[in-house]
Amino acid sequence: MKKWILASGLTLVLATLASAQDASWQPEKQKDSEFTGRKLETFKHGVRKEWGYAEPQRDTFLVLHPKQAKSNAPLYVVLHSAGHDVHSCLACTAKVGNHDIYHSPLDFFALYLDCRANKGDWWWGINKYAGPEVSPTDKRVIDTVKWVIKQYGIDANRVYLCGNSMGGSGTLGIGMRHGDVFAAIKANVPAEVKHVSSRMYFPPNKVPANIALPDPPIVVDYSAQNDGWSRGHDGFVKTMSERKYPLILYWGPFGHANNHANIMKVNDLIGSFDWLGVKKNECYPVFTDASTNDPLPWPSQLTDKKAGQVNAFFRWKSVRDTPDLIETTLFLVKASELKTTFTIPAEATADVSLRRLQMLRIAPGATVRWTFGTSEGEVRADASGCITIPRLKITAEPTSLSIRKAK
Repeated sequence: MKKWILASGLTLVLATLASAQDASWQPEKQKDSEFTGRKLETFKHGVRKEWGYAEPQRDTFLVLHPKQAKSNAPLYVVLHSAGHDVHSCLACTAKVGNHDIYHSPLDFFALYLDCRANKGDWWWGINKYAGPEVSPTDKRVIDTVKWVIKQYGIDANRVYLCGNSMGGSGTLGIGMRHGDVFAAIKANVPAEVKHVSSRMYFPPNKVPANIALPDPPIVVDYSAQNDGWSRGHDGFVKTMSERKYPLILYWGPFGHANNHANIMKVNDLIGSFDWLGVKKNECYPVFTDASTNDPLPWPSQLTDKKAGQVNAFFRWKSVRDTPDLIETTLFLVKASELKTTFTIPAEATADVSLRRLQMLRIAPGATVRWTFGTSEGEVRADASGCITIPRLKITAEPTSLSIRKAK
């Protein structure tokens, strides 16, 4: 009888705690203010049972409004570095040149999240919540993003994640796992790639049979070979290529920098791709093994003074995505369109995979027919249903790539 009473009492306590956690999650506005001429709201919230935190905690996030009110605006989500909290992160944006990745476009809503308030809850996933499973921190971030999307009528197809240093690590580790939320992500000098490698089951791990990973967002990464935090990028790039994941990578000897003007003195390509123009509801191509990629400085050429790039010159435009056909145009950026110290290639050869198909459904192992300009052929989808057309020759002239199921 005593055991039953104790058990019942424990169950009641746990149920009460869970109820209190869920009730305290609903964000509460703490303050309305103005920052750089834009409306700023400060929120605090508790935790949800589903996040898996061992104990209740309180966290803060900031919502910065567009300069001019607009409906269906995009959302710019920022993860701060280890040296900042959410308030000092936003303060950086008062001045150009101070952690420029934190600066949101004037016509966007911006969400600034915090992880400094609770020890072990940091973005880079190498402390308390290391491992491949989706962590409480990840769940908190995603639920907060979804709450903001709903609360402010955000365009859910234009949600972007970025961060610097530890925030860059979190951008890769959290963002790549959530291609169903983010259209594209951008990491400034990410503090290692351990987080993303763990979360995405990179080698020596394998994706478990019971885990279905959505197609990742477009990934933009700029790292420096003379920055110790960049170690491991050789394995990261290799696995991204093997898995046909989207990656645009820039590097050069700019150290652990956060000032875009200074970085661009070393590699002036870092802002050349319109990552904020990517939409989640549009198919995108993945370019791998491109003839125009520069040799990586990792792991053994870390004193190399050269800047380099992977996939920096490819562009595309989605044309059609129907249940029967998908069509996109592929091309290289023109020298007249991009001012750079790099030599812009006239042509490039690359394997091209298509991801984030909206309507065309391709079964694993199914055969599809493709045309690219005057070329055509058939290929089989891989075990995940991803299709790859080998060695396409891409030039500055937009050329249509079409894919349909083979009859």
